[in-house]
Amino acid sequence: MVVLRAKVIVTGDPAVGKSALTQAFHSDGTHFPKNYSMELYLYDSAGKEIFADIVQQHWTQPDMILVAYDMTNEQSFNACNKWFERCQAQKPNQSIPGALVAIKTDLKQRRVISTKQGREYANSKGLEYFECSPKDHENVEAPFYYLAKEFHNLYNVKIEQMKTLT
Repeated sequence: MVVLRAKVIVTGDPAVGKSALTQAFHSDGTHFPKNYSMELYLYDSAGKEIFADIVQQHWTQPDMILVAYDMTNEQSFNACNKWFERCQAQKPNQSIPGALVAIKTDLKQRRVISTKQGREYANSKGLEYFECSPKDHENVEAPFYYLAKEFHNLYNVKIEQMKTLT
């Protein structure tokens, strides 16, 4: 059996719901072929600037990125670019696949960032867009399943490239 391990940086401003999202996520592995086991190593990063240097040390060579923001907080959305660029700086000559996740969909009446704004930003960075609510356990698995599937696809592409070398 092949075990695929992906290092996923989970980042975003403080209090957007990163930890709630990672804690709400669970997987029984049913979305992958039986000859594969996926392990996502989730690095739930502190969003406070005081921890920036420490966080950067743990971000070396990420395989994937998950940038989270609070859909009721425009400042957290505006900071997504900062978090994305910091992670991308770890692999300056490579694109890092990932997801942009709008959190707190349970607070629809307080929403300030539209789905359209989120999708447009995600598309501009080559990220997939998701919305979820860890509080209601709504759609929390989707971004992680996407990341696992994307990593599996990248693995298959590399296998095919290796076959062409032989």
